[in-house]
Amino acid sequence: MPNLNSNRIDAVLTDSEILALKTQFTAIESSIPFLTGLTPEERIALPKINVSNKIFVEDALMHIRNTPGILPAYLDAAKIERDYVLFGQLDELLRLSKRITEKLEDTMMLAGSEAYVSALTAYRLFGAASQAGIAGSDTAYSHLQSRFSKTATEIQAPDTGAEN
Repeated sequence: MPNLNSNRIDAVLTDSEILALKTQFTAIESSIPFLTGLTPEERIALPKINVSNKIFVEDALMHIRNTPGILPAYLDAAKIERDYVLFGQLDELLRLSKRITEKLEDTMMLAGSEAYVSALTAYRLFGAASQAGIAGSDTAYSHLQSRFSKTATEIQAPDTGAEN
């Protein structure tokens, strides 16, 4: 659980770094011009390859290559082979992409959590300052309190897990 003493992330990207990263992501995407999007319905309807289906495709390709002339010409073995090779290539790239995506998501979650915990601490400290009659604290506390002051049946200020 993050607290004020465990600031695990303390970084900000410059505008030029953000621009460079966006350019690199765009370059990656444009270097694979045949990438396509599917509708949710297509994602559900398409037969998917899994471990056993992968072996089945490999076996079918072996038999197609080893027994020419049996299957009709419109079943193009070269196209099947290219699709299968592309599947493997994209699988490798996807693993790299997922690793980066997971680190982006984790870092974003950590930075957001640290900011939120610190903001909750500030809120509580403004409340204590307001109760102590410290000038100027009422306005800040009232403004922040409006975020949590809903009806009694709605969610109140979240518990951060830390003892007050």
